[in-house]
Amino acid sequence: MKIYDSSMAPNPRRVRMFLAEKGIEVPYEPVDIGKADNRKPPFLAKNPLGGLPVLELDDGTCIAESVAICRYFEELQPEPPLFGTDAQDRARVEMWNRRMEFEIFQTIAQTFRMTHDFFKGRIPQVPEFGAVCRETAKKRLAWLDEELAGRAFIAGDRYSIADITALTGIDFGRITDIRIAPDQKNLTRWHEAVSARPSAKA
Repeated sequence: MKIYDSSMAPNPRRVRMFLAEKGIEVPYEPVDIGKADNRKPPFLAKNPLGGLPVLELDDGTCIAESVAICRYFEELQPEPPLFGTDAQDRARVEMWNRRMEFEIFQTIAQTFRMTHDFFKGRIPQVPEFGAVCRETAKKRLAWLDEELAGRAFIAGDRYSIADITALTGIDFGRITDIRIAPDQKNLTRWHEAVSARPSAKA
């Protein structure tokens, strides 16, 4: 078993953080996305969409998509529970992880994809759409600040994969200068708390 990884990208960090919270050690094999090694035939044979990370099992099965990989390890090692503890809790965590995925992570990632030099010549870029994504991301950070007024973590009183998704997205925003505003005290408190966890350095 091994995980194809990139230290440059936010999605692989999600899996590294998840495994760190679980105390699970898996060998990592770096893939150089700067040289587009993830777009070459040997890697595309493992994931035709070229995305990272990819978990390769001992029988050769390849599982792509960061949340799918995390769910695999949650099934293998349920403790600590990062996807919830019962039907209601799992539904709440799923709801908030999806919100973090679409409203925070994706808007910040699309800003990067549509405006940053890294993707020039790699994909069609639409800077105007990137600008819309930037403003949307800022509005969503303000929304999340209000949501966090009454609880410690994204989905409630327990750390979950929703916190991992939010942290990786928000931290990735620094590259395009999307940041937590000084007056967003609840979001700042949360960010400081989750960034202090050892898993945040994974």
